[in-house]
Amino acid sequence: MKRSFLAVVMLLLSLCSQAQRERIDSLLQVLQRHQSDSAKAKIYFQLGKDYHQISGDTAERYIRESLTYATATGMTKIEAEDYSVLGVIEKNRANYEQALKNHLKALGIKERTNDEHGQAITYNDIGVLYKIMGRFDEALENYLKSNELCKKVALKKGVAMTYNNIGTIYREKHKPDTALFYYRLALAQSEEMNDPYSISTCLSNVGDIYTEMGKQEEALSMFTRSLRYDRENEDKAGMVISYNNVARTLSALGRYAEAIRYSDSAVALTFAEKLNHERTYCYAIRTIVEEDQGNYKQALAYQKMLASLKDSLMTDETNQQISELKTRYETEKKEQQIALQSVQIKKRDYMIAGAGGILVLATLLSVSWYRRYRLRQQARLQEAVIYQQELATHAVIEAEERERKRIAGDLHDGVGQLMSAAKMNLSMVASELNFENDDQRTAFDKAMSLVDEGCREVRTVSHNIMPNALLKSGLSTAIREFVNKIDQRVIKVHLYTEGLNERINGNIESVLYRVVQECVNNVIKHAGATQLDISLIKDEEGISLTIEDNGRGFNLQEAQAKSGIGLKNIESRVDYLKGTVEWDAAPGKGTVVMVHVPVV
Repeated sequence: MKRSFLAVVMLLLSLCSQAQRERIDSLLQVLQRHQSDSAKAKIYFQLGKDYHQISGDTAERYIRESLTYATATGMTKIEAEDYSVLGVIEKNRANYEQALKNHLKALGIKERTNDEHGQAITYNDIGVLYKIMGRFDEALENYLKSNELCKKVALKKGVAMTYNNIGTIYREKHKPDTALFYYRLALAQSEEMNDPYSISTCLSNVGDIYTEMGKQEEALSMFTRSLRYDRENEDKAGMVISYNNVARTLSALGRYAEAIRYSDSAVALTFAEKLNHERTYCYAIRTIVEEDQGNYKQALAYQKMLASLKDSLMTDETNQQISELKTRYETEKKEQQIALQSVQIKKRDYMIAGAGGILVLATLLSVSWYRRYRLRQQARLQEAVIYQQELATHAVIEAEERERKRIAGDLHDGVGQLMSAAKMNLSMVASELNFENDDQRTAFDKAMSLVDEGCREVRTVSHNIMPNALLKSGLSTAIREFVNKIDQRVIKVHLYTEGLNERINGNIESVLYRVVQECVNNVIKHAGATQLDISLIKDEEGISLTIEDNGRGFNLQEAQAKSGIGLKNIESRVDYLKGTVEWDAAPGKGTVVMVHVPVV
């Protein structure tokens, strides 16, 4: 939210009503003196234009008089403007289809007379109507036409305005990136014109888009700049809105103390300048800030203050409007007394309906804010659960690696050493024994062979659990040693490595070694392959591992549905490294496993 125009409009009406009344009286006097149709067309047009904010019925009567004379005298420019004002009158009555017909008539006349300046304005008016009607594609088409014509006739304010309108349509269509593009174009145009108010409005629009995109830091920058322009312009209402935008964004960033300071500044300014309407927005934003901190009691208190203020404003506005209508009624000439009395009743109904609409909108906005808060809380809870799951996975894998190292060490340094010592002792005993026959010698040699085989088995198991090459020389050497032990007569293995001259993180080396080990064992056991290609490449983006065989393949969907331990082990290990794993497999077409792991 950038600006609340209702209070501004009411203030301008109260300040200008007397001057407007004097101008209307003057035009009526001029009308009595001029008898020419062309003069009457112009005067009736001006009367209708002045009256459209006071009485739609009276304005329409004067505009139709103007239209009659303009058509009769061939005054096409006045005729086109008459239809434009009729379009505005019908829009104010919420008769949007009729309003559209009038604007299209105005556009047709302006196109026939090649009035490009007028066409630019009318295309924008038509776009506004389509937007109100929710027909965003048609609104966008007309805004774009208006924008092109504004550029052509050098209507700079029109260019900035239509860029803003186009951005608003894309925002309604939930395309924040495109909306942001056009809001920035509007900002650039406003800065070129050096129009401070327009610059502030554009900055606020850009900030709102960043907020919707979740880019709170960028939004904070935009809202802070907007506030600076509002201060330079001494735009008090704009300052209140900008203070609240900054407060809302700081709260979203968790900077609650700063958010409260800006919120307090906004509230203080509304009291100092008697900006009661803007104070409703202050209390709404403060409710969000308190909810973000978990201060639900304070949030409820501000919500009650908001409801109370809205009730008070509804009564004040109704009384003010009734007072203004009575003043107009008393000062109107006898000719307009009945019309203004009818207008008074209609305006009162409109105000009550409008106040009810504002209350409903505020309620919907409050519900929306609450739902957003709940969604944020749920998202935070989900993030916490995922984080805990990641911690658990990391702990399991790290514990597994530590246990592998411990078991490998125990086998090598404990059991392995004992077996070696036993072999040595048996060798010494053999030199001291005198075997009585060859059978005793053969039995002893068999025992020695078993001890020797036990030593080799302990070394093999120890190496498989934690290869010395992985600890001493790194991933590339360890995988090459592992591959070299595979019988090439059973399956031919081709290994290609690149970029692994330097050691990398020990956890990454261990996990990738286990992934290769698991994949190769699966190929040997299940694939029936005759060829296996392993590629291990490290570059700036990370480490890429590809394992491809020409075996019988398998049904990937069935395997994933069954949640096989092998696939699950590989995926959990790669997830531990924040990497990705992809499978390409089909029966009879072999299998390809592609792993990518980022390296910081």
